[in-house]
Amino acid sequence: MNAIHKMPSGHLPSGHAYRCVFISDTHLGTRGCRGAFLADFLRQASCDHLFLVGDIIDGWRLRKSWYWDESHDEVLRQILRKARSGTEVTYIPGNHDEMFRAWLPLGLEIAGIKLRAESTHVTAAGLRLLVTHGDAFDSVVRYAKFLAVLGDSAYTFALITNRWFNAIRRQFGYPYWSLSAWLKRQVKGAVKAIDRFEVALANEARRRGFDGVVCGHIHHAEMREINGVLYLNDGDWVESCTALVEHHDGRLELIDWAALNRLSFFQPNSAKVPAAA
Repeated sequence: MNAIHKMPSGHLPSGHAYRCVFISDTHLGTRGCRGAFLADFLRQASCDHLFLVGDIIDGWRLRKSWYWDESHDEVLRQILRKARSGTEVTYIPGNHDEMFRAWLPLGLEIAGIKLRAESTHVTAAGLRLLVTHGDAFDSVVRYAKFLAVLGDSAYTFALITNRWFNAIRRQFGYPYWSLSAWLKRQVKGAVKAIDRFEVALANEARRRGFDGVVCGHIHHAEMREINGVLYLNDGDWVESCTALVEHHDGRLELIDWAALNRLSFFQPNSAKVPAAA
């Protein structure tokens, strides 16, 4: 249970081949999606297995208004390229791309991408991990969807504010810093909700005999042990740019793309992928 750590800020050794990569909450189809950075990460990071852990395409937002740019196309191209080149790609739909859940009973594999409700990943160190988006453990999404949609509108407003806030920071030469994520951490109720979510998922993984759980959904990257179970949240590509990776020796690592590269989010070509072991 000790083979996890976060990449220290500013450390960028060479190399980029991983055993497994987990990403979620990219929200393609929204202005908040950091598609250029995600495409660059996918372009540089090779892996044997790629898990897309839900909310990859934002169906909620696309139903309200259409937004799709070249960077979103490039993300899809990079994913399809990996599938064609031998990477095992597993797509686990979340609540924002729930339209794909209707296809799950068919057991479809589209362009080499497997659609699954959830999955199991066994690390090189022998840890069995449950892989699930996590919205089933969010009481608001599960029992009061209208509140979730209302919250989504407020969240969109926070992201717009966040974008302008970082535009001002850029003028003064400062890197990207997520105002929306910081505000979320300051709200006591949000902190409690995150903790409840994490504990619920860890308990479910333990109940089912897993060593840990990998999820997304709450846009809060985290790696910690809860009652003897690894809780691993790969974060998002909206408020931050984070991914969970497994090295070939079984070591698990949370990559904070923005912090590692001091991204302004207005200079996509400056990104560099961190090293694999």
